[in-house]
Amino acid sequence: MSAIFKNAALLGALASTAAAHGTLQGIVADGTYYEGYSPSFQYQTPAPVVIGWSIPEDLDNGYVAPDAYTNANIICHKGATNAKTSAPIKAGSNVTLEWTEWPESHHGPVISYLANCKGNCTTVDKTTLEWVKIDAAGLIDDSSVPGTWASDELISNNNSWVTTIPSSIAAGNYVLRNEIIALHGAESKDGAQNYPQCINLEITGSGTDDLSTGGTLGTKLYTETDPGILVNIYASLSTYVIPGPTLYTAGSGAAATGASSAAAATTPASSAAQATTPAATTPAAQVTSSAAAVVSTSSAVAVAEVSSAVTPTAATPVAATPAASDIAGLSSLIPTSVATQAVTAVATATGVPKPEAQLPDNFTVKQLMQWFEYVVANILKGANRQHARDLSTKA
Repeated sequence: MSAIFKNAALLGALASTAAAHGTLQGIVADGTYYEGYSPSFQYQTPAPVVIGWSIPEDLDNGYVAPDAYTNANIICHKGATNAKTSAPIKAGSNVTLEWTEWPESHHGPVISYLANCKGNCTTVDKTTLEWVKIDAAGLIDDSSVPGTWASDELISNNNSWVTTIPSSIAAGNYVLRNEIIALHGAESKDGAQNYPQCINLEITGSGTDDLSTGGTLGTKLYTETDPGILVNIYASLSTYVIPGPTLYTAGSGAAATGASSAAAATTPASSAAQATTPAATTPAAQVTSSAAAVVSTSSAVAVAEVSSAVTPTAATPVAATPAASDIAGLSSLIPTSVATQAVTAVATATGVPKPEAQLPDNFTVKQLMQWFEYVVANILKGANRQHARDLSTKA
């Protein structure tokens, strides 16, 4: 096996690792698909204008830990900056939130919030947004530990979650915050993992509930010792208290003051009432399944293209495969010239332009993965936009 092929295989393996935790890749609102944010956008000039808030600091699809709950990162994720456009949607309509692949081991609740921007969401100060919980689901079934959770329902619905924009809320510009809280390590303090994602919505309708005041600031949504944050899911649970403020109800204004959602404590039998359960037959759900298959196939093709299109040279070093414990040193085994050749080969073979931003000489593994992901993401861009309604007409 040539050195280039080994390095290409390593790139593919690391790309899979980097994508281990999900991000909100897009939504379907009133039958129209809108693209979310991808960290690979930082390698494009100009970056695409999308509805998702930018989180370029989240290079590893990581999380916000409980010890950062009073930090602005908990609002829309690490270093989040305003999205530059919004998706229009009618109050009372469903919005399908399409996540990238979510790991089965990361059990926990799925929660949706709305915050009225009181003006333009592209310039609003995120620390002033007051969040109203409109949708929440936690423990579904605890007949066998660790139980079935809302995150498992999201996975079974092809990594999609459906929530309803309340018909009673007043029209305006809003930020929708969708969050998964992974509890697989939550038996220890600071062991929970929050994955918040934000998008901009322009909501229309004739509702009158004013959500511009009375909500909860993002830095006051949770505490480290909330019963739904510090919890052992590997012990049988009779109830689970979904963290955060109380759930919004029509006619109550914001109806969310920062009080813990004790009313949202769920038993396995009643948890379905806490959320709009995603329908497995929604077009977006079918799309995500098809896209996942395309990603898997296309990634293998991309690696094959690298191995066939790049010719090894005497200057290309052949290094031994590092031990799993030496992940931090992987960049030293992949010279910048080799990484550049690999991505150039894929770009040439597929017609996708190379990233304009080049890797530094001493690049990190995170930088390498996001740089390489740019090419793979653009290869798949055309396929990912084919939703179920389009795919159903094709052989």
